[in-house]
Amino acid sequence: MYRTLQSHFAFFSQVRTQFATTGAIAPSSRFLAAAMTRFLAVRNTQIPVRILEIGPGTAPVTNRILQLLSPDDQLHLVELNPDFVKLIQTRFHSEANWAKAHHQTTIHQLSLQQFQSEEPFDFIISSLPLNNFSATVVDELVHAYFNLLRDGGTLSYFEYMYVRPIRKGLTRGAEQQRITHIEHRLAEQYRATGVQRDNVWLNLPPAWVQHHRKSEVTAQELKTNKVLVNA
Repeated sequence: MYRTLQSHFAFFSQVRTQFATTGAIAPSSRFLAAAMTRFLAVRNTQIPVRILEIGPGTAPVTNRILQLLSPDDQLHLVELNPDFVKLIQTRFHSEANWAKAHHQTTIHQLSLQQFQSEEPFDFIISSLPLNNFSATVVDELVHAYFNLLRDGGTLSYFEYMYVRPIRKGLTRGAEQQRITHIEHRLAEQYRATGVQRDNVWLNLPPAWVQHHRKSEVTAQELKTNKVLVNA
């Protein structure tokens, strides 16, 4: 209970000052965390995998990932916010179920655009608030997702239900154009690589989880630096 309260306090303190990059009004529920890790949970446990979590925040999804780790798996966490990084590091040193996976986990304090890896990942799980970013940044992030994902690997990310339609209806000019670009970009990407969408009602607010799988076609698009949508 104390750990939960501490995480919630840290989360809400960051929301007040850095909503643009936090992008949420409450930590992810366990139901959302379960949906985000759906494909990781059913993978072949005999084969070690590489997992990349982006924007773990106070780490409710990380906690679920750790429950699913096999001994030879590798987990990388990319988190830009130094306060969240400190909280995550504290959990690895103070919680028994986290400490046992410490040697399998690497924390990177930087943006996804700055992150590089010599090997691709089997699973990428992202909590980045795409609707809060510029159209250019969203293009960069989506490109980075699939650059870091191995062929046949799975990307999972969430967005809050109906945020874009509401924003698009309430805004005009540059802001409406930004939202429209993001809407087109993500919709076209889902048509190209999407495999499943989960509705998570037991979350604040309710959320959609989008699951994508990288194919050989996707890999070829990246090699030729083609952008799927230019809205």
